[in-house]
Amino acid sequence: MTISCFIKGVLCADSVKLVAAETGTLIDKRRPSRTEGRSRSEGCYFLAALIFATLIVLVPKPLHAITLSHADVLRIGKKIWQNECNGTIAGLTSWNEGEDFASLGIGHFIWYPKGRRGPFEESFPKLVSFISKRGAKLPTLLLGTGEKPCPWNSRTEFLRAQHSTEMNQLRRFLTDTIDLQAEFLIARLESARPKMLAEAAPSDRANVQEQFERLTKTPQGCYALVDYVNFKGEGVLHTERYEGQGWGLLQVLGAMHGTSYTGAVDEFSRAAKAVLTRRVQNSPAERHESRWLSGWIRRVNSYNGS
Repeated sequence: MTISCFIKGVLCADSVKLVAAETGTLIDKRRPSRTEGRSRSEGCYFLAALIFATLIVLVPKPLHAITLSHADVLRIGKKIWQNECNGTIAGLTSWNEGEDFASLGIGHFIWYPKGRRGPFEESFPKLVSFISKRGAKLPTLLLGTGEKPCPWNSRTEFLRAQHSTEMNQLRRFLTDTIDLQAEFLIARLESARPKMLAEAAPSDRANVQEQFERLTKTPQGCYALVDYVNFKGEGVLHTERYEGQGWGLLQVLGAMHGTSYTGAVDEFSRAAKAVLTRRVQNSPAERHESRWLSGWIRRVNSYNGS
């Protein structure tokens, strides 16, 4: 129901009550009918105006979809490919030491072997489904119904298969779909927005939404959003906190307060550096997170070209 329909319903309902009251003949009236009707009508309009003003404050602005040209989407995809994989084809198929899953594509999408699960969301099967629906040809390794588990059960098996037919086909598939992988990341960013607004304090939601929309005004701002949420997450999980403070996209947007879209990317980059520096300062000493900070800072500097 829209606000206008709601108010109209309030007014119409009261009008019906007024007519019914004025047609009665056995009512003990404290004032003439005309005066009573005007007083009640004025009260009705005052109530409706109060409700309208309250709803204007409480109901957030409509969420606008991100729109980018294919060239801009591909450009974003190549930048993220550079960030995650150093822009190499070999980097599109990785399995990091100490991890129980493969990391594939420009976003290092997680792919677990059969029967294996962990604390991180498995995203590669969702990417494959997304790309398949766009009509792209899948390699033999990924054909069939349902989600396929990673065919390599360990990092050792994965490394042994580096020059296999299956691995080469997988790399070719990932190289040929950079734009579709970027589209997937953008769609994932869109789905993150309502989660962030729900997690933000009610008094902060309007600002978070405004900062998000400031950045979507330019392709460079969209790149910053897409890369950061892929890089450091949404910031909505309470398990991703040090000293009660997070480091995800929600926290970066919450640290911004500008209004001009022309300076949005610069402000986002500064806010991201401050949030990541705070994370390192709050982190447990045994994690030695300071060793990563310079690389993180270089990455967020790429948002404004510095």
